[in-house]
Amino acid sequence: MCVCVFENQHVMYSTPLDQSSAITLSESGFEAGKRNFLQLTDRDGEQPQMSGTADSSGLDDSSQERFIGPLPRESTGGCSNDYSSPSYSYSSILNKSETGYVGLVNQAMTCYLNSLLQTLFMTPEFRNALYNWEFEESEEDQVSSIPYQLQRLFVLLQTSKKRAIETTDVTRSFGWDSSEAWQQHDVQELCRVMFDALEQKWKLTEQADLINQLYQGKLKDYVRCLECGNESWRNDTYLDIPLVIRPFGASQVYGSVEEALQAFVQPETLDGANQYFCERCKKKCDARKGLRFLHFPYLLTLQLKRFDFDYTTMHRIKLNDRMTFPDELDMSPFMDVEDEKSPQTESCTDSGAENEGSCHSDQMSNDFATDDCVDEGICLDSTGSAERGLKPKNSLTFELFSVMVHSGSAAGGHYYACIKSFTDGQWYSFNDQHVSKISLEDIRKTYGGSTGSRGYYSSAFASSTNAYMLIYRLKDPSRNTKYLDPEDFPEHIKYLVQKEKESEEQEKRQREIERNTCKIKLFCLHPGKMMTMIENKLEVHKDKTLREATQMAYKLLELEGVVPLDCCRLVKYDEFHEYLELSYEDDEDTPMGMLLGGVKTSYMFDLLLETRRPEQVFQPYRPGEVMVKVHVVDLKNDTIVPPVSVRAFLNQSIAEFKQLIAQATGLCAETMRVVLERCYNDLRLLFVPNKTLKAEGFFRSNKIFVESSDSPDQQLPFTDSHLWKLLDRHGNTIRLMVLLPEQLPGTLFNRTAGQKAAGGSDGSFEGSKAARKPVEAILEESTEKLKSLSYQQQQQGSSNSDSQKSSDTSDFEHIESPTQELDSGSSASAAADNRELEDRIQAAAAGGSAGPASDPDNQYAGEERSDSEVHNDRSTSSVDSDILSSSHSSDTLCNADSGPIQLANGLDSHSITSSRRSKAHEGKKETWDTAEEDSGTDSEYDDNGKSKASSTPFMYFRVSEPRNQGEASGDAQKCIIVHVDKRITLAAFKQNMEPFVGVGSSQFKVFRVYANNQEFESVRLNETLSSFSDDNKITIRLGRALKKGEYRVKVYQLLVNEAEPCKFLVDTVFAKGMTVRQSKEELLPQVKEQCKLDLSIDRFRLRKKTWKNPGTVFLDYHVYEEDINISSNWEVFLEVLDEPEKMKSMSQLAVLTRRWSPTHMKLEAFREVVLESSSVEELKEKLCEISGIPLENLEFAKGRGTFPCDISVLEIHQDLDWNPKVSTLNVWPLYICDDGAVVFYRDSTEELMDMSEDERSVLIKKESSRLLKTGHRVSYSPRKEKALKIYLDGGPAKDSAQD
Repeated sequence: MCVCVFENQHVMYSTPLDQSSAITLSESGFEAGKRNFLQLTDRDGEQPQMSGTADSSGLDDSSQERFIGPLPRESTGGCSNDYSSPSYSYSSILNKSETGYVGLVNQAMTCYLNSLLQTLFMTPEFRNALYNWEFEESEEDQVSSIPYQLQRLFVLLQTSKKRAIETTDVTRSFGWDSSEAWQQHDVQELCRVMFDALEQKWKLTEQADLINQLYQGKLKDYVRCLECGNESWRNDTYLDIPLVIRPFGASQVYGSVEEALQAFVQPETLDGANQYFCERCKKKCDARKGLRFLHFPYLLTLQLKRFDFDYTTMHRIKLNDRMTFPDELDMSPFMDVEDEKSPQTESCTDSGAENEGSCHSDQMSNDFATDDCVDEGICLDSTGSAERGLKPKNSLTFELFSVMVHSGSAAGGHYYACIKSFTDGQWYSFNDQHVSKISLEDIRKTYGGSTGSRGYYSSAFASSTNAYMLIYRLKDPSRNTKYLDPEDFPEHIKYLVQKEKESEEQEKRQREIERNTCKIKLFCLHPGKMMTMIENKLEVHKDKTLREATQMAYKLLELEGVVPLDCCRLVKYDEFHEYLELSYEDDEDTPMGMLLGGVKTSYMFDLLLETRRPEQVFQPYRPGEVMVKVHVVDLKNDTIVPPVSVRAFLNQSIAEFKQLIAQATGLCAETMRVVLERCYNDLRLLFVPNKTLKAEGFFRSNKIFVESSDSPDQQLPFTDSHLWKLLDRHGNTIRLMVLLPEQLPGTLFNRTAGQKAAGGSDGSFEGSKAARKPVEAILEESTEKLKSLSYQQQQQGSSNSDSQKSSDTSDFEHIESPTQELDSGSSASAAADNRELEDRIQAAAAGGSAGPASDPDNQYAGEERSDSEVHNDRSTSSVDSDILSSSHSSDTLCNADSGPIQLANGLDSHSITSSRRSKAHEGKKETWDTAEEDSGTDSEYDDNGKSKASSTPFMYFRVSEPRNQGEASGDAQKCIIVHVDKRITLAAFKQNMEPFVGVGSSQFKVFRVYANNQEFESVRLNETLSSFSDDNKITIRLGRALKKGEYRVKVYQLLVNEAEPCKFLVDTVFAKGMTVRQSKEELLPQVKEQCKLDLSIDRFRLRKKTWKNPGTVFLDYHVYEEDINISSNWEVFLEVLDEPEKMKSMSQLAVLTRRWSPTHMKLEAFREVVLESSSVEELKEKLCEISGIPLENLEFAKGRGTFPCDISVLEIHQDLDWNPKVSTLNVWPLYICDDGAVVFYRDSTEELMDMSEDERSVLIKKESSRLLKTGHRVSYSPRKEKALKIYLDGGPAKDSAQD
C-alpha cells in the first residue's frame, strides 16, 4: 500500500490523497499553470508495489517467451527536476521477485557462475548437506572459506528480501580479483573445478565424500579380442557424461540424448592398421573397444558438446543443432549386463580418480584441450570409495530438474538456468537477477535447431539459444529429500540468518538515507585563508531545513572561531560565471529538497556560503539580476583599479545604469563614459542613454570600464581617444616569466669584447658595460627609459598602432581599493558593503593566476642546462615545436563572462588575442618552417636581427623587479617578470631584452618552456608573441643566434653494437654552401670539449638520421643545400670508424650485416659491408669473405623494423624471409636502395640447437628481458586463454619474471 501526498512549495503543508475519493485535483490543492509536487510515501511500513492483473510472474503464457534468453539489464533512469523525482521510488532491484526466489547480480561476465550456483541451491541434497556443515573460525578465515561463503550465499538466497544479491564474496573466496569478472568461462569447467575445491576444503569432515556420493558414477573402458575373446579393461569414475552432438567427420547429428547415449556406449572395431595386440594371442588382432556404465550417480550430469572445431575455417564453432531430451530418462538400457567375472577376462585395472572427467580419449576430453598441459584446476584426489552395488533396471529412472542454457557463439555468449522446484514442481528461469516462471513448452524451446532438415549446415540457421548442461535426479523416494525449512535449520544457520537479516536491515536504512540525500558542490571565500575560494561537497538530507544545512556547511568548511554562524548564509551560485544567482530570503525553515528541486545526481548550479562582518548586512540577490564588474580608469595616471561589483537588471537603461555605477564608485554620472568588454576583447562604448542593458549585450556576468574625467579626450572618436588606447594596451599585455642566464663577471665582458673585435653587432660593447652593472640597476634604468619613451609617443598621438593597451597596473599608480574607500567614507551604505562578496570572489580568482609573480612555490628550476642537456630531453621536432606554439592560439578564445584575472600588482591580465590587431600584422598567416624564416632573415631584419624599418610602432614593454631562482640550492639565477604587448615581434622583444641579458640580441637565444618543462627555441624574428599567454615561461641562453643561410643541427653518435645505438652529442650550426668536411672540422673541437671525444677527421663520418635509422653516408666533398638538402633543427649521425673511410662515391652502398648462428642460438656483432653495386651476388660474395661460409651455403634476409631491427633468437630462424629469389637489392621484397639497411645471414648447413624445456624456458625469459629493455615487442609467446582456477591459498602466485 502507498500514499500520495501533495506538497505546496510556498506554503508548507501536506495533503494525503485517497485514491478512492471523488474530489478533483483543483479541490485537492493543485495550482494550475504552476509546478506541483507529489511525494510517494509508505503506508503502515509497507513498500510501494507495482499493481497488475497478470499472474505471479507478471506475464501471461503468450508473453513468457521473452524470458527464454538473455534479458537486458535494468537501466537506471536519470532524475527529473521535480522534488518527487523517479529516484524516490523504490528500485525494482530492491524488491524480491514475485516468484519468491532471489536472483544473482552479474559482476560482468559471471553468468556461468550464477547459473551453476542457482542449480546447486535448488538441489535439496546439496543445500541441506551444506547447511549441516559448520564453520570453525579457528581453522580458517571467513573471507577465504569457500564452503562458508557458499553457505552464506544460500542463506541469503533463501531468506533475503532483495530481488538480487551479489556474488563478490564467493568469488573473493575463490582467490579471484576484479579482472576475473571479465573472463568468460565454461560452466562445465567451473563445475568440475568448484567440486574439486570443495572436496579439498571438506577433507576430514562429514562432507568429505559428498561430491562423490551425489555426482560420481563409474564406467568400464574395455578392449575385447575378436579371435580369442580375451578382454582387458579398467574402471574409471566420472562426474558428468559428455555427449557428442555431431560425430567427427559426419554430416548428420544425433537427434536426442538417448541417441547420443547409445553412441557413447557403442563399441568400435579396431582392425587394419588399428589392430590391437592381444597378450593371449601374442599378435595383433581385430578387437572391439568400448565403454560400459557400471554405476550411475544420484545426480546425473549430461554435457551436450556443442562447441567444436571447424577444420575448414580453422575456427571454433558452436553446434546449434536440435537435440531433444526427456523429462524422465531411463538409464537401464545403458547398464553393463555382461558378467564382469568372465573367465576370459585376463586383466583389469581400477584407475580410480586418475582419469576422472577424461573417461574416453575422444569423447571425454576437454573441448579446448591443448598440448600445453595447462592446469585446468585442482586435481581431484578422491580416496577410493566403496563400489556401490548395481540397482535394478526399474530403479534407474531419472527426472530432469536443471537445464543450463547457453545463448551465443563459440566466441562468447550468455548462460542462464531453467530449474524445476522440487517443492511445487514449477519451472523457473534464473537469468542473473531476473527470476520468472516458465512452462515445459519453454524448456522444449531450448532443444535448439530449426524446423528444417538436420543437414551439415543446419546449425548455421538455427537458434543460438539452446541447452548445454542437463542435470537429472534419480527417482528414489528413499533418497529424495526436501528443502530444509527455516525452523529446521541447524543452530549455526539460524545464527547466520539473524546476522544477515540485521546486516540487510542496516544496509536498507543506509540506502534509504542515500536515496534521500542531496549532494551539491559548496564554495566559500574562506576568511581564515586569505579569502581564498575553497571547494567542498555538501551532503544534506532532503528533509533538512536551510538553517540546518547552513550549520552543516559552517562546520564542513571549518569556520568555527573564524566568523560567527549568524554571519553566514547559503546562496545559489554559478561557478562558471562567478555569479551569485539567488539568496534564499525567509526560507530558513524550508527543506533543502524543496529549495534544490529534489534529489538529483547532478545540479546545474552550486551553493556558496557567504560571510560578512558583524556590522554589515547581507544584500538580497534576486532572479533576473546581472552581475557587473566595474573597473574605474584614471586617464591622468594611466591606471585601472581592481573591480567593484554591482548588480543591475537587463531592462535598465544606460542612464539608469550610470546612476547605479555613480552610487557605487562616487563618479559623476553626467561625464561618465562606460565601455563594455564583450567577447574576444571587443570594446563597446555605451553612449545611447535610453538603450537597455539587454540590447547592449549584457549577460549574467559582465565587465565594464568607466571614466568620468572632464577632459578633451571625450570629444575625440572613441577609437582615437586615449581611453581606447589605454584599454587596448591593457587587453593585449601579457605577463611573461623570463629566466636570465647566469651573469659571470669577466666572462661576459670578454665574450662581448671578442665579438666586437671580430666584427660583432653594434651595441655589444654597451652590452658588456651593462653586464658589469647590477641587474637591479639595469632594471631601474631601463624601466625609466622605456616609460619616458612611452609617454612621449603617446603624447604625439602616434597612429601607427591602433591597439596599445597595457595589462600592468603596477605601471599605473597604486590606488586604494574601492572597499577601502567605502570604509573610509562616512556615508557608506549597507548595500555597498555587501558588494564585497563579489569583489572578493573576483580577487580570489585573480589570486589563483597571479601565483607565479608572488608564490615562490611556482618558481621553476633555475639551474641552467647546457644546449646538449636541453636537446637531449626533447622528443619533438622543430615542426612539432611550431605546432605546439601555434596550438597556444587556442588560448585566444575567451568567454566574455569570465572574470578578469588580477595580477599581483593589481592589473587585470588577459590571455586572449585582440580582435583589433595592428594593420601591420593583419592578414598574416602561419607558414611551415623554412630556412629563411627560421633564420629570421626576412627582408625587414638585418643579419643581426635588427629591424631595417625607419620607424617601428612602440609596443608596451616593462620589467618588474627580478627575483632569484634556485636560491635554496645556492645556484641562483635571475628571473624577471616582463609585461609586454603580445603584438610585439620576437626581434623587438629580443632588442628590449638586451639591457637585461647583457649582450646583443644576436648573441642570445630565446627558448619557450612548455607545461612538461620541454624547451623549444623561438627563431622566427618576424613573428609576434600572440601565441604566448600570461605566466608563460621563457629561458634566455647565451649563444649566437642564427644568421641568414644557417641551420641548427643536432648531432647524435651512432653506436651500432650498443644497447642504445643513438646518443645525443652536441647542438651545432651548419651553413648553406658549407662542405661536409668543413662541418666536420667545426665539429671536432665541440665534441672534444663537450663530449670528451678525441677524434681524427678521417676516422669519423656524418650520415643521415631518420628517426633512429642510419641513412645516407655524407661524403667530404658534398655541399649543403646543393648535394644535401638541409632543414631547420636537422639531425645527423656521427659514426666513429675503425678504419679509413671506404665510401668514396654515391654509387656505392653501405650495408650493416649480422651473422645468425643457429647452433649456438646467437647473433654476432654488426659489420659493415660496402658494395659497388646493388647486386645480390656481390653481397653474398662479400659475406662469404668476412664469414668464411661457402657461397652455396650462405643464406641472407633483410631485417624488419627500425634500427637495429632486433628480433628474438627464438624467432629469427623461421620468421624472416630467408634467401629471397631476387638478383638485385633494390626490388621487392628487399627494397634496399639506401645506406644503413640491416641484413642477417647464416650458414644453411647449421642445425638449430636442441634445447631441453628448462633451457628453452631460461632463454625465453632472457630474450623477453632483452627485447623489453630495447622497446621491442615480444611476439613468440602468444597469449593463451586464461584457464579457470580456484585458489585454495588465497590467490594466484605472482611471477615477477613475467609481464
